[in-house]
Amino acid sequence: MELNVITNPAFETAAEVLSQIVESIIEIGITSKNVFIEKECFVKLANYLEKIVPLLKTLKTKRISNSDGLNKFIDILSREVKVASQLTEECGKRNKVYLLMNWRSISKRLEDTTREISRALSLIPLFTLDISSGIIGEISQLSELMQSAEFKAALAEEEILEKIESGIQESNVDRSYANNLLYSIAQAVGASTEQSALKKVFEEFRSEIENAQLRKNHAEAKQMDQIIALLERADATSSPHEKELKYLTKRNSLGTQPLEPLRSFICPITREVMVDPVETSSGHTFERSAIEQWFAAGNNLCPLTATQLDTLILRPNRTLRKSIEEWMDRNTMITIASMKPKLLSGEEEEVLRCMGQLQDLCEQRDIHREWVTLENYIPILIGFLGDRSRDVRKHALIILCILAKDSDDAKARITRVDNAIESIVRFLGSRIAGKLAVALLLELSKSELIRDCICKVQGCILLLVTMSSSDESEVAGYARELLENLSFSNENVIQMAKANYFKHLLQHLSSGPEDVKLVMATTLAEMELTDRNKSSLLDDGVLDSLLHLVSHSDTKMKLVAVKALQNLSSLPKNGMQMIKEGVVRPLLDLLFHHTSPPTLKEEVATTIMHLAISTASQDLDETQVSLLESNEDIFRLFLLITFRGCTVQQSILRAFHALCQSPSATTIKASLKQCSAVQQLLPLCELDDLNVRANAVKLLCCLTEDVEANILEHMGPKSIDTLLKIIRTSSDDEEIASAMGIISNLPKCPQITEWLLGAGGLPVLFSVLPVSNHNGSHQNQLIENAVGAISHFSDPTNQQSQKQAAEIGLIPVLVKLLESTTRLTRRQAALSLAQFSVSSPILSRPVPKRHGLWCFSPPPETLCIVHRGICTVESSFCLVEADAVEPLVRVLGESDLEVCEAALDALLTLIEGERLQSGSKMLAEANAIPSMIKLLSAPSPVLQEKVLTSLERIFRLAEIKHTYGASSQMPLVDLTQRGNSSARSLAARILAQLDVLPDQSSYF
Repeated sequence: MELNVITNPAFETAAEVLSQIVESIIEIGITSKNVFIEKECFVKLANYLEKIVPLLKTLKTKRISNSDGLNKFIDILSREVKVASQLTEECGKRNKVYLLMNWRSISKRLEDTTREISRALSLIPLFTLDISSGIIGEISQLSELMQSAEFKAALAEEEILEKIESGIQESNVDRSYANNLLYSIAQAVGASTEQSALKKVFEEFRSEIENAQLRKNHAEAKQMDQIIALLERADATSSPHEKELKYLTKRNSLGTQPLEPLRSFICPITREVMVDPVETSSGHTFERSAIEQWFAAGNNLCPLTATQLDTLILRPNRTLRKSIEEWMDRNTMITIASMKPKLLSGEEEEVLRCMGQLQDLCEQRDIHREWVTLENYIPILIGFLGDRSRDVRKHALIILCILAKDSDDAKARITRVDNAIESIVRFLGSRIAGKLAVALLLELSKSELIRDCICKVQGCILLLVTMSSSDESEVAGYARELLENLSFSNENVIQMAKANYFKHLLQHLSSGPEDVKLVMATTLAEMELTDRNKSSLLDDGVLDSLLHLVSHSDTKMKLVAVKALQNLSSLPKNGMQMIKEGVVRPLLDLLFHHTSPPTLKEEVATTIMHLAISTASQDLDETQVSLLESNEDIFRLFLLITFRGCTVQQSILRAFHALCQSPSATTIKASLKQCSAVQQLLPLCELDDLNVRANAVKLLCCLTEDVEANILEHMGPKSIDTLLKIIRTSSDDEEIASAMGIISNLPKCPQITEWLLGAGGLPVLFSVLPVSNHNGSHQNQLIENAVGAISHFSDPTNQQSQKQAAEIGLIPVLVKLLESTTRLTRRQAALSLAQFSVSSPILSRPVPKRHGLWCFSPPPETLCIVHRGICTVESSFCLVEADAVEPLVRVLGESDLEVCEAALDALLTLIEGERLQSGSKMLAEANAIPSMIKLLSAPSPVLQEKVLTSLERIFRLAEIKHTYGASSQMPLVDLTQRGNSSARSLAARILAQLDVLPDQSSYF
């Protein structure tokens, strides 16, 4: 609303004028929200004015007589409100850049208007007394605030204005300076920084200042012309073609020969062309640094006229400086144009000299780089990249780097040269030129159009990834930054990942759009990752992103996320970390949910299997981690072995097999037995699906390790037949070993032995035993379980089964297995030999009486020196005949106490009953007694008592007591002091035998 100043005597009443002012203030408040530049300042002014509105409304209700004070108040207020209204409206319509350039003038007008309104407010108490003291106080406070109000530009805008002032004063600022300035202006006015948008910003600004009305203000017009001249140096203000035409027109007008400098260009002191000419108080011009040194040396007379100089007066001679710069630019332009034929001469020395000169010129000024580009040197330099001279190639790369920096035109020209990018990429593999090449590619990658060209060059991304871990930090930094620029494309990110660089894949997976997350997760799911990759991915935080996708509503997203987890979890270290970070619960929820599709369940089950396998790799000194925390989870997971999809069955069976070998094995086995796992596994062992069958057999083997009597409730001859069939027909050594293990774990009872014999199990089990028949990682387990399984036939209560086993050749094999590499095999072999040996006294045949003439009788059979009868391995299972004594004595000297005890049990069968003397001599001859004495110091009370009992009997033989008594004395004495009550008593009895203690001593 337009206000008229109250000077007309016929104007409306004061109340009407105040109403008009209130309406204008309200309108200013609305308009202030639409200004383009420094909106906060206009809002601040509007807020001040809005605080006046209640006061004006109050004044309207008062009966105030006409006075000079009232007229002056209304006059000032209406005038300044009108100014504020016009200024606010203008700043909402004029060009944004123009307003920014004029902000200091605008802010001055805002401050002046605010102060004038403040002065008007101070007049109110002078023309009316009908106002409360409280209102007068508010008026005074508001007046003071408005009087001191300042309307300053934001820091960024103020920096732009300062750069413009500096650029105008420094007439030869570089193109990059203008580029950065135009970029900052575009940001300040909220415009896009794309090249086309920057040009539009500039054109609109130029159109604004060419307005005829603006030209009336000559000072402002001149300032705006200077700003236009400064911004015209920016790349965006004209097309490359326009610049090239302008350059060629100017260069062609200069001639071909450089000009000598004018005398006025030469400093009288240095005798060189001046760079920063300054004028002294004498009116003569010198190079600034030279005259300052002159004064610093104590000279205060003019070097030319010897007149007294005021050393404080040094005025920049801008006119002369501009002339010098124009002369230098002319000569440089001619020089640049004249070097092309020399570069193409083909003479290496001349080429290197010209390239050095060209490099120096490019490094001096930005405008020189632009001229070199416009002279079309870039194709020549690209051609030099294939030169046979390493120095030429290096110089070409250096100059190309300089030209490309901050120049979109140079970048585009490089790209337009055939095979230019390929030629540059080829240098990435060079130790010497690699740094220059990656720096050049980095600069080129700032152009979105060129990025596609770079990443399409075969091997480029792989080379960059290799360089990103370079020992030279600058090279590594360039490579990483270039990879960052190339990460705009999903395909590039995938190529980086395949080259073991996962940074951008992880970023896209974490914060990219849904379709990009799907692509990245799919990549992780399908990639062949090394263990190092898997570990680093988890360390870099991939798990959080994948868990987020596992809970996604889209089934496809869930599936690829689970597959990616599966890929990562195959590394045990990762599996443990994933369990700790809560991956199990969401996976179990997916597996148990009835709506999860079969394919998803299969992948989840496989992932859980990997996690289970990882728990089996825990060290005992680690904090133990459990996969399944509750019985409910164990039961529900095990029930999935009935799932028809064989992949799920296999995975669940393998998972429980792994868990049965983990620190939580006891808990897992107990829970499985509660849900009748054995009963459910036995039918699976009969399946035609070999993979499911094999895994069921392996798990069943684990569950039968801690065998209970009620296992026979679920097993019968049919189960034995099934296991033996597996042993005969399977090609999986681990499955065979597990089937053997199940048989080995069954109770040693006549019923099991009869089932085995009835099913023809003896030859099947024995066929596995020869060590030479097996190779591979499961050989030891296979032999261990086979020895355990065949021990069913060594039970001394069933001599018929013993006889069959002996006749098939089992005993010599057992003797040979005493030298096996595994402790369990040696122990089980020794125990079986002990059981066979128990039957030897009964089966040893007495010597038949000889009748008739001795000379016509057949020669007598050899007597067994222990059993004093006729013994053979097959008929009486004699350890002596089997040459088992010495191997057993060797085992007796081992560090494993369980193996030692088994060997001792076998050897002690030779001294039972009436065989004490003959058996003891055999043990002495085999050097077994020293090993037995050593076992007195073993940390096993059971083993100590067995040795003590046997020594007490053996030392009844005077010869043996005399030989070994002394060496046993110290261990026996130690046992009388440190052993348990039984050991102390036995040791004391032996010491009494050795005449160390009295026979009747009852102390022990």
